[in-house]
Amino acid sequence: MRAAWRPALLAVVLLGAWEAYARLGGIDDFLLPAPTEVAQALWDDRALLWHDFKVTAGEVLLGIVVAVVAGVLCAVALHFSRTLRRTTYPLLVASQTVPIVIVAPLLVVWLGYGLAPKLAIIGLICFFPITVTTLDGPGGVDPDLRKLMRTLDASRLQAFRRVEAPAALPALFSGAKIAVAVAVIGAVLAEQAGSSDGLGHLILQAIPQFETARAYAAVAVLSAFAIALFGALALAERLLMPWAHRTTTEGDHA
Repeated sequence: MRAAWRPALLAVVLLGAWEAYARLGGIDDFLLPAPTEVAQALWDDRALLWHDFKVTAGEVLLGIVVAVVAGVLCAVALHFSRTLRRTTYPLLVASQTVPIVIVAPLLVVWLGYGLAPKLAIIGLICFFPITVTTLDGPGGVDPDLRKLMRTLDASRLQAFRRVEAPAALPALFSGAKIAVAVAVIGAVLAEQAGSSDGLGHLILQAIPQFETARAYAAVAVLSAFAIALFGALALAERLLMPWAHRTTTEGDHA
C-alpha cells in the first residue's frame, strides 16, 4: 500500500487534468470524451463489454500460451546451436520491423476467420520478447557454476537442466510480462482484421458511430486486463523464484 499511493496519486492528477481539458478545452466529446463519460459508458454498456471481453480475454490467454511455448522452444534451440543462432537470429530481429497490420490480412486469408489467425497474430507479437529474453537468460550464469558442472563431468543437457534453465526462468518471466502488455494490442489488431466479436471489433464499430466513450471504455477494460495479467505474473515470479526476487531486493538496498 505504501508503494502504491504515489502511482495512484499520479493517476488521479492525470485523470483530473484529462477531465478539465475535455470539459474546458473546447474539444468535441466524439474526439476525446471526459473520464466521467467513459465511466458512464463502462456502466451503461457493461453487458456488451463483458460479452466481448470474454472473447478477447480467451484469445489473449491462448495466444500468450502459444507464444511462450514457441518462444521457449526457439530460445532453447538457438542456445544449443551456435550455427542456428548465427543464421536465424538476425532474421528474427528483422521480422520485428514488419508491421503486423501488413501480415494480419494474409493470416486471415490463409487461416480463415476463426480463432487460428487471432492466435497467430497475438503469438507473433508476443513471440519476440519471450524468445530474446529467454535466450539471454543463460548468459547470466555464474562462470564458477559452469566450471563446477564441467568438473563433475556433467553432460551438456545436464548442465542446461541443472544450471542454465533455472537461470533463464527470471528472464522468461521478464519476457512474458512484456508480452502480456502488448498481447492486448495484438488481440485488437486481430479482431479488427476480421471478427464479429471481441473488444477490438467493438472499438472498430464504436468509432464510426461516434460512440467514442464506448471505445474508450473498451480500451480501459483492455488496459485493466493487461495490468492484472502483469500483476499475476509478477506474483507468480515471486512465489516460484523467491531467490531471484531476494537477490534483486538486496541489490536495490545496496
